[in-house]
Amino acid sequence: MLQSTSECALLFEQFDWDASPLGPVKGWGAELRTLVTVMLNSLQPMLLVWGPEQITLYNDGYAQMCGNRHPGAFGHPFRDLWFDIWDRVDPIISDAYAGKGTSMDDIEFIMHRNGFPEEAHFAFSYTPVRGTDGAVLGMFCACTETTADVRLRREQISERERLLRIFEMSPAATAALVGPDHVFDFANAAFNLISGQRPLIGLPAAEALPELAAVGLIDSLNTAYRSGLPLTAQAMPLQFRRAGQQADEKRLIDIVCQPMRDHSGAMTGILIQAQDVTEKRAEEAHRELLARELGHRLKNQLAMVQAIVSQTLRSASDIPTARRTLGDRLAVLGAAHDMIIRGDARSSTIADIVAQMAEVHDDRAAPRIRAEGPALTMGARPTLSLSLILHELATNASKYGALSTPSGRVELRWAVSTPTPDRVTIHWTEHEGPPVSAPASEGTGSKLIKAGLAGARDCRVEIRYEPAGLICTISADLAGLQAEG
Repeated sequence: MLQSTSECALLFEQFDWDASPLGPVKGWGAELRTLVTVMLNSLQPMLLVWGPEQITLYNDGYAQMCGNRHPGAFGHPFRDLWFDIWDRVDPIISDAYAGKGTSMDDIEFIMHRNGFPEEAHFAFSYTPVRGTDGAVLGMFCACTETTADVRLRREQISERERLLRIFEMSPAATAALVGPDHVFDFANAAFNLISGQRPLIGLPAAEALPELAAVGLIDSLNTAYRSGLPLTAQAMPLQFRRAGQQADEKRLIDIVCQPMRDHSGAMTGILIQAQDVTEKRAEEAHRELLARELGHRLKNQLAMVQAIVSQTLRSASDIPTARRTLGDRLAVLGAAHDMIIRGDARSSTIADIVAQMAEVHDDRAAPRIRAEGPALTMGARPTLSLSLILHELATNASKYGALSTPSGRVELRWAVSTPTPDRVTIHWTEHEGPPVSAPASEGTGSKLIKAGLAGARDCRVEIRYEPAGLICTISADLAGLQAEG
């Protein structure tokens, strides 16, 4: 009867059919004998339930689905095999014995076939088997366990949901386009924000974001979809009208387009990640500008330090005097530089420079330096020069001039000259000090003062030694004093 050498075929040959409700094999009807032969020679899991006692016969494929209930279930009632899920199986087998077939692509059971509860899924069809007289003799079932497939689909769905959550929370603007028309399938909050909170899902990219077509990005997406090669673009200028805005705004966008494939390798879509780098690029440009400006200023400052050192060493009477004078001048230079930094990193006002000088040379309790003038901004180089000049004037006044006596005072005034409003004049006037006279030789301080204000195109310095006190007048072009560099 059997040509199979399978495990269940051997079990069939060794089974005591004389003690079974089915009786000896030689007494079986043609229907049962034919189905048993087909079943035991098939690789697909198959099951026979026969007779009023619903005796169960199955092949090796189905035996694997029985767990540790095989081989004990072979040749015994179907209910004994699936007693733990009989409330679900009984209606189906009863329908089959009533002549009604049942087919399901997926049915879920919680089974104890291996000694513990486990979720199992099956695809099957229960087909009634009738005799020549039309009566139902039993049920034939071809089935497949789909538990592994169901778990895989769940894992895939879970993985997709996990990836979607990751993309949704990502600070990078992320969107998934599907098909050759690049239809939006997903867009996270960051992408919606960067695109202006407009409708996207279900729309082709060219329709949802016509700005992309305007810069040729749709053509690039077509190329990436056909070739399967990734696409990158940095600082791509796009005109977007974002949420709450009345006009288009130019933004710089970094874009990465990564083609997506299915398990067979076929192209399915493109994953887009975009980042608005407008502010970042502006900040980088600003840093580069500051770096260049810092390098330029450093050169200027080193040149000024070199001049101060050279002038000081040429005129100093001894090393201690040179060290002291040089230290004071460099300290003033450093203080002036700090003052520039505390401002707007580019310039200071004359009032700031005067206040810094008075902090060092005047008496807070009884001020003797009176300053007055309009708010005038000066560039970095003139700021450093004026700080050094005022320091020299105040130092000389403390040693030999008005600030060397208790009653002496200094008036410091500055103004924009008229009728030529393109010049600034600064007056240093000493009062009630000891008589002064022009020195026999010109020292470093005098040379530094007469050198004028660095950066000015036309600077004139006049020093007069009046009986009432020293007067120093500095006149320079306004544009040169306020220029940077």
